[in-house]
Amino acid sequence: MADPMNVFQVAGRAMSAQLIRMNTTASNLANVGGTTGSAESAYKTMKPVFRTSFDAASGLATVDVEKIVTAGEAPTKVYDPNNPLADKDGNIYQAAVDESRELVDMMETARSYQNNVEVMNTAKQLTIDTLKLGR
Repeated sequence: MADPMNVFQVAGRAMSAQLIRMNTTASNLANVGGTTGSAESAYKTMKPVFRTSFDAASGLATVDVEKIVTAGEAPTKVYDPNNPLADKDGNIYQAAVDESRELVDMMETARSYQNNVEVMNTAKQLTIDTLKLGR
């Protein structure tokens, strides 16, 4: 049987989940405006799917990334017969990444990550203060 989770493990797992979220958001932003010759090969927005994990031994819950899925709009078809990537009909396909939404996600992710850093710092300080009481 696994040891009960402590607050440091809970915050650490939450920080790991937010790091994955930040990486997918960065990948989405890096592909804004990307073009290709087919709808199938066009970049699709990635989003992590989170799952709550409950530890009955400690009564604490945390989050894990269950999987990463593609989400969002279909690629935008643009008629541009002079583009070297154009298909036989003269169309190119642009990644449908909503840059504003991704920037908001990035700010929200950074705040969530920082909140978990604060949880760890507070728990550390409380542990140190508790140990000082024993002197």
